[in-house]
Amino acid sequence: MSVLPRRALVASPTAAAQKARSDLCDAQDWVPLEEADQVVALGGDGFMLQTLHAMLVRRAPAVPVFGMNLGTVGFLMNEWRRHDLSERLDRARPFEVTPLKATVVAQDGRVHTLPAINEVSLLRETRQSANLEVSVNDRVVLPQLSCDGILAATPAGSTAYNLSAQGPILPLGSALLALTPISPFRPRRWRGAILPDRARIGVRVLDPAKRPVSAVADQREVRDVASVEVCMDRARPLTLLFDPEHALDDRITMEQFAG
Repeated sequence: MSVLPRRALVASPTAAAQKARSDLCDAQDWVPLEEADQVVALGGDGFMLQTLHAMLVRRAPAVPVFGMNLGTVGFLMNEWRRHDLSERLDRARPFEVTPLKATVVAQDGRVHTLPAINEVSLLRETRQSANLEVSVNDRVVLPQLSCDGILAATPAGSTAYNLSAQGPILPLGSALLALTPISPFRPRRWRGAILPDRARIGVRVLDPAKRPVSAVADQREVRDVASVEVCMDRARPLTLLFDPEHALDDRITMEQFAG
């Protein structure tokens, strides 16, 4: 006799998501998040990231998340439908994504460890450009990059901020990271790099007192940083669930042909 998975229902605070949550309350025997084998998340991409970050801080292994879009873009979400939810969950395809880990050293010496599903970005805090030293696996590859910032993106996040900054779209499962400058001034011809996802990316802020820089990992920010190291956190994989006809790898592929 098969055991049905225990499922939790979470929703963003928007009116649309809260109404959908109310509509689904009687559709399943929902359990609290900490007891769930699967999670159904109602909202947009931002809420999905918030839910995945909640998975990262759980003591137990992260559980799969099936999102339904009640936001704007919904790239990480499935279509919202009230009916046939159990059948959709039973047929859903799992996609594993590996988050980034950013080790951020602030100018005051404090060290912050931040996870990121989409990207880790360094951004100038003032009107003056940032001056950054960039290294890969402890080898300095750019002694000085003058720019508005720089970001490291996963394949799952390559269609988000990375794409807006003219970065490449990375297929899911490609074992690659995108390292993309934001409005680079010097060197003028450098437009970024595609790196193996086992690479360790280091960024040191040059002249941080005059040209302060913040580090942002998805939705969390640390200001006035001195240096950041970014690498994949393979100890904490995450799983997204998708309808077979709307799988994440297909969406990422088709983004390369979007107008």
